[in-house]
Amino acid sequence: MKRLFIVFFMFWNLLWGNSVQAQSWANKERYAQANAELLATARENSLRVVLMGNSITEFWEETHPMFFVNNQLVCRGISGQVSSQMLARFRQDVISLKPRIVVINCGTNDIAENNGPYDEDITMDNIKSMTELARAHGIEVVLSSVLPCDSFCWNPAVRQVTDKISSLNRRILDYATSQHLLYIDYYSRMSTPRGGMIKGYTDDGVHPNPAGYDTMEPLLLDAIQQLEENHCQ
Repeated sequence: MKRLFIVFFMFWNLLWGNSVQAQSWANKERYAQANAELLATARENSLRVVLMGNSITEFWEETHPMFFVNNQLVCRGISGQVSSQMLARFRQDVISLKPRIVVINCGTNDIAENNGPYDEDITMDNIKSMTELARAHGIEVVLSSVLPCDSFCWNPAVRQVTDKISSLNRRILDYATSQHLLYIDYYSRMSTPRGGMIKGYTDDGVHPNPAGYDTMEPLLLDAIQQLEENHCQ
């Protein structure tokens, strides 16, 4: 029910706008209290991984909360956000927490035109900027693919969705390779031959369901383990 409400809210916001959202465009307040509490109770170097993302990340923690607790993962996903909003709150929600690793997943809402026309170059610039900020503060970066999707129920006017996702994923992978970063390929594990998400992994074509998150979790843990093993060498 909550997910249906969020999808409706995004659709309504695209049509009519929202003054509250305009006053807090990046929603830096969303995790302000949680960040303060985390920093007050965390021991030095106790934070392992922050997941920066959108609703796919936010719903992940809601769906499998113990996965986050057991693996010391910190969810910093906000539903509906585009990459520029994530970049605007990156200092508060990632750098200030001083994690060892940040996993960045974004692009879905950029392509869905949640914040205006989609420009692949701007999305990539935002991903690069988040990466550079993290590395400048000694945080290891893992980049991940945009999940498969062939349409957006809240903005069905967007065309060539699968082509745009494939193109962006190629550029994220190329950038990760050039920067010697780990890249998590959720897309290949969850995509149909036509580029949509496998039906058993989603209820709405965009967000993973529990089975979808089950598929993503070992890929994430493998990447984290690989980074930690490389750090110990």
